[in-house]
Formats: sequence, C-alpha cells, structure tokens
Amino acid sequence: MHQLHHHSLSAPKQSAHPRYNNGRRHFARLLIPIALFAAVAAASCSQGPPKTLVIADSKDYEASIFRQNCAICHGPEANGKTLDDGKIVPSLRSGEFKFKTEAEIFKQISEGGNGMPPFRGQLTERELHMLAAFVHDRLRKE
Repeated sequence: MHQLHHHSLSAPKQSAHPRYNNGRRHFARLLIPIALFAAVAAASCSQGPPKTLVIADSKDYEASIFRQNCAICHGPEANGKTLDDGKIVPSLRSGEFKFKTEAEIFKQISEGGNGMPPFRGQLTERELHMLAAFVHDRLRKE
C-alpha cells in the first residue's frame, strides 16, 4: 500500500530564513507611504500652469510700488492702455518688449524716455531695482 507522507499534509514551507520574510514585510510597509507621497507630488505638479499674478490683490511691496507709480499709465494689471490724449502705453506682460533685460528695464524706469517720466527722484535705488525685477521676473515670465 501506498503510505501517505507526513510532510504532504503540513502547511506550506516557510522560507528557511525568517529574517528574510520580516524584511519583505518591512519593505512593503515602507513602499506604501513612498508610493503615496510620489502620487501626491505628481498630482501637485500637474495642476496646470501657475496662476497669473493679480497685482491688485498682491501683498508684495513691489506690487504696491507698481500700483502707486505705474498703474496710472500701464493699467492696474500692467496690460497697457490708451491714455486720454490717445497715447498708447505698452503692456508690461506681453507683446514685443523694447526693453528686455532687467538692466534695460531698470534704466527705463529710472531715467524715463519715450514718453515715460523718470522715477529716479521718486523711488529709492532699492525700489527701482525691486520694480525692475518685478517687471522682468514676475510680470513677463508668467
């Protein structure tokens, strides 16, 4: 007669190395939070383009300088406008810019020209640099 072997009815064999099984569980416990973090990070990166800066709502000091000194001619959101005398003041956000670098923008703001008054006497050197950076980095790079 055929004898039934004792080991065929027992539970499946565990790994010969119990430490290996614990390591696999530990790895799985680490992998889940990492995968969740990666999913959240990927979702936050794919929310589309950054929102356009709303100068009127901004609490930045540079936006305040703009509202006080520039908005009267360039418009409240720097989109340009036509003045009462028919002069067209350009947008600082889009279009073909006459002054492209931050240094050129700084010079235009401080010295004026082309119908724009100079602001060197009204703003400090620091404020002139802050405003040039604001136009170059915040308004034009959106």
